[in-house]
Amino acid sequence: MVNTGQVCIAIKRVYCHESIYYDFVQALVEQAEEAASTVGSGFDEGVKYGPINNARQLERVKELIEDAVAQGATVVAGGGSPPGTTAGTDGFFFAPTILTGVHEGMRIVDEEQFGPVLPVMPYNTDEEAISRANHGEYGLGASVWTKDMEAANMIANRLDAGSVWENCHGNLGSGQLPFGGRKASGLGREHGETADLACYTESVVIRAMK
Repeated sequence: MVNTGQVCIAIKRVYCHESIYYDFVQALVEQAEEAASTVGSGFDEGVKYGPINNARQLERVKELIEDAVAQGATVVAGGGSPPGTTAGTDGFFFAPTILTGVHEGMRIVDEEQFGPVLPVMPYNTDEEAISRANHGEYGLGASVWTKDMEAANMIANRLDAGSVWENCHGNLGSGQLPFGGRKASGLGREHGETADLACYTESVVIRAMK
């Protein structure tokens, strides 16, 4: 939850295999609840996560959650101001939030929330996961998490994103590799010695960690 989810390559949604889905969600809930106690002013001791950037964005995050709940989603962690704070009075703080019962077609899944909200969805097969991950108009970054590196490589090569990580996320290295998105996530590339030439390409950078 780097910068309270307000990073271009932050994880916007999660597809988790149905065999471990409930255990995974429970682990996320525990992490979210623990993190909620460390949301606040950066001047306060023990704080790790700050506010949403502005009032308008705070309202947008709340609106996306309300829209999802109205369509059947469940808030299993967070969903409001963290303990001891009042949004808009103490600051634009929002507790880390986990949503289940979500699906494509909901704004929280299809749009970029830029806030501490994570929709988590189960899948059955790799083909299903790939198809659903490629759903939508955005494609800046994605990551694959598995012990099976052969499967990780196969999936990574089929994800429609400008950067794909295996068993890590968001590591851009030393800035020597081109960085940019696919589809509606931007045109061209930056970084690397061939950045000017890369402006006319749609390269994919895959970074793997065993």
